Amino acid sequence: MRLFVAVLPPVEALQGLSDAVAPVRGLPGADRLRWTAVEGWHLTLAFLGEVPAERLPELEAALAAVAAVHPVHRLRIAGSGRFGDRVLWAGVEGQTRAIRRLAEAVAEATAGFTGESIGGSAGESAGKGDAFAFHPHLTLARAGSSRGHRRAVQRVAAAELDGLAAALAPYRGPEWAAAGLHLMRSDLSGGFAHYESLRSWALADRG
Repeated sequence: MRLFVAVLPPVEALQGLSDAVAPVRGLPGADRLRWTAVEGWHLTLAFLGEVPAERLPELEAALAAVAAVHPVHRLRIAGSGRFGDRVLWAGVEGQTRAIRRLAEAVAEATAGFTGESIGGSAGESAGKGDAFAFHPHLTLARAGSSRGHRRAVQRVAAAELDGLAAALAPYRGPEWAAAGLHLMRSDLSGGFAHYESLRSWALADRG
């Protein structure tokens, strides 16, 4: 099974972002992108790749232990940016130190289950350069690969993504509680990514 670990924003947070994204999809360059479905929006903490079914109990126990000691925290979807000339994303504000600590703990707990890098999900990538390169975000759209005149294509694609990101940058969604940790399965069959939550654990309530 192709697995990753994520925090899932509530429906109202996703609806607010969807409403903000709708007019952006009509801007120049938007039609060149593959836009992700609302159902696929999540905050990836760690991408595990292929994990044998027989290791699920061990993995679930490790994630349960992480959830038990990390508190619920408050976040909001806010701002936007791009990764290179390929990915348009929405950012997160609020108690971001808490979600970073959660991601670090998940990465440590799942280190024996994956040889993949941390910070992306099912094709996503977070920036590199830090010892722990984690950038909480929701992937909104991806550009297809281009061949020929690569530098010119990159410049155009980056400029278009900058325009789309700038249009979405002022967005500030409703605040919500990140209260659970989800073990997700990614199915890439049929040319589209489909995600399913296999198991979830409540974060510690210290209020």
